[in-house]
Amino acid sequence: MLFNGHLLTLALVCIFLITLSKVCWTFLDKIIGLDKPINRVSIIFASLSCFTMLLVFFLGARGTLGHRPINPSLVYFSTDPLVNSLTLNSIYSVAHAYKQFGNEKNAAKLYGIMDNEKVITLIRQETGLGLHAFKDNTQPSRSLRLPVYQGKPKNLVIILEESLGAQFVSSLGGLPLTPEIDKLNKQGWAFKQLYATGTRSVRGIEAVITGFTPTPARAVVKLDKSQQGFFTIANLLKDNGYTTQFIYGGESHFDNMKSFFLGNGFTDIVDFNDIINPQFVASWGASDEDLFNQADIELTELHNSNKPFFSFIFSSSNHDPFEIPEGIVTPIEYTAEQLSKYGSRERMRHKAIQYADYALGKFIDNAKNRPYWKDTVFLVVADHDARALGRDLVPIKNFHIPGVILNSGKAYLSDERVVSQIDLPPTLLSLMGISNHSPMLGQDLNASEASGRAMMQYAENFGYMQGDEVTILQPHKTPSNFVYDLKEKTLVRTPLNQELADIALAHALWGSLAYKNAWFQHK
Repeated sequence: MLFNGHLLTLALVCIFLITLSKVCWTFLDKIIGLDKPINRVSIIFASLSCFTMLLVFFLGARGTLGHRPINPSLVYFSTDPLVNSLTLNSIYSVAHAYKQFGNEKNAAKLYGIMDNEKVITLIRQETGLGLHAFKDNTQPSRSLRLPVYQGKPKNLVIILEESLGAQFVSSLGGLPLTPEIDKLNKQGWAFKQLYATGTRSVRGIEAVITGFTPTPARAVVKLDKSQQGFFTIANLLKDNGYTTQFIYGGESHFDNMKSFFLGNGFTDIVDFNDIINPQFVASWGASDEDLFNQADIELTELHNSNKPFFSFIFSSSNHDPFEIPEGIVTPIEYTAEQLSKYGSRERMRHKAIQYADYALGKFIDNAKNRPYWKDTVFLVVADHDARALGRDLVPIKNFHIPGVILNSGKAYLSDERVVSQIDLPPTLLSLMGISNHSPMLGQDLNASEASGRAMMQYAENFGYMQGDEVTILQPHKTPSNFVYDLKEKTLVRTPLNQELADIALAHALWGSLAYKNAWFQHK
């Protein structure tokens, strides 16, 4: 495109750079004499020149003196992609697009091939909807989903908690760091075996907001072809007359969130610059208390507008370097064994988790007394665990996360089924009373017959868990089969289950196919 449309410009720029180089060379020759013997002054001058040039190049590449380097999302401000593109530097855009090619890994090159028709048949089968529900051949996973709730459509608030694994939640067998979440688990629809799809925040956003299956490529939040017209529940709810909003205490352009959200259904972005009088500001932005105080203001305004709304709130206090207000929480008492196990860094993490839990509980207690509470479904869920380590091909215990739905219309429910993050969006839409045509593969957990299964992407390894049986796919290797001991949290190798291996491969391949062929579009 550049050669066809801007050949003269490219030629002039090259001529200018060559001329400038000649001028600079002549200038340096007059000052230091390039043909003279090297002396100390020449060395110092050359060193300073090199350092200055490196600094200029670094600042030019970073693009800003702000907290984080420049990216397209930083300058996005409109829901119109054409308007946003006017603010971008063309050469930067070309370089950014080139970089994206390396992020679009194709699962078939890692795990092996399967006939597309078989992939489609298996992924349809595992939704639990029945093959008759799929009638759109242009988007093979699109189906009509009818809600269990038939009244006036409800509002939705999703609270995504940063880096909160089940290992820190006592009601899920973890450390006693989250008394507020433990309390919520006794009040709402609590998922005892909920598993994240990945190990990064963008992977959690991908699952909870789009219902897209994980792939070995980067999450769709950061990929090029999914920045406009990609299916999200925000797009769906916007079409149903909802106001859609993202609230974050930090910089919303981080991890390309702002670009993805504005291009896919979110009409209102509230981030650090919009937080009114934050009382504590850390590296990641306003504290969770400040975030939730602003969220309360926003939700009250949305309620007063007399329009249905969807608000997505993303916390950040429980993130390295774990900066939180002093004097709010009291650290737990550790046993001698725990003190030897957890170093100072881990104890800082634990204290940050306690604070994040405190801020969440304070917000929920306050929200219960607000007018918006009654007609709003709330989901509290983690984006991923704090870390995923170990010798297992997929450390399943580090994908186990908390999740609870409040105001579901059900009495207290402790759900023991294996559940994936991608099951949450269709379940929420069903509870809200939203009929929809959706390409999501997640199951509506309101159905008692919904089978328990989860999928996890760990670097280039893909795990598919059905009940306690797990198939793990590795690059260029045959599938491996295991039984996951829920009590000991260990994998025990078993003979290959070819049927489960085929289902796992179909789901591992589906994301790459759907992304490449635009099978996961909003319309």
